Amino acid sequence: MEITLVAGDITAQRVDAIVNAANSSLLGGGGVDGAIHRRGGPAILGECRALRASRYGRGLPTGQAVATTAGDLPARWVIHTVGPVFSAGEDRSALLRDCYANSLAVADELGAATVAFPLISAGVYGWPVDDAVRQALTVLRAATPARVTEARLVLFDPDTYATAERVAATG
Repeated sequence: MEITLVAGDITAQRVDAIVNAANSSLLGGGGVDGAIHRRGGPAILGECRALRASRYGRGLPTGQAVATTAGDLPARWVIHTVGPVFSAGEDRSALLRDCYANSLAVADELGAATVAFPLISAGVYGWPVDDAVRQALTVLRAATPARVTEARLVLFDPDTYATAERVAATG
C-alpha cells in the first residue's frame, strides 16, 4: 500500500473513502468532523442518526470505526472513528492506532482502493503532532489490506505538514 502525505483540505480529496475524526455522538462537531458534515451535507448526518438509533445508542466507542455515505463529498464513503483525548498521565496510543487500523479494515471491507485520513486526535483532542504522525505511520506502514492501495495522510496546515514530512523521513 502506498502512503502519501498531502497538504490540504480532506473534504476536497477525490478518494473512495474519507476518514472522519468524529466525536462519539456521530452527530457532527468542530474541526475535521464539522467540515466533513458541512461539506458532505445532510445525508451523512441522516445515516449517523440511524446508526445511533440502531447500533450505537451510547455513541461510537473510541478506536472503533463505522462507515456512512459521503453525501456531497468527492468520495463514496465516510469512515467515522473516534480518537482518544491525549493524556500525559495515561498511554492511550493503542487506542489511537486502533482508529487507523479499524478505519483501514472498514475501508477494505467496503472495497475502497484509496483512503484519506486526517491526523486523528491532533486537533482539539490535544495529541502532540509529531507523535500523532508517528502513530499513524506505524499502523499504515504495517498494514496489508487486500483492496486498499493508497492511504493519504491529509494535513491541513503547513506547520503540521512540515512536521509530518520530518517524522516520516526519520522513521
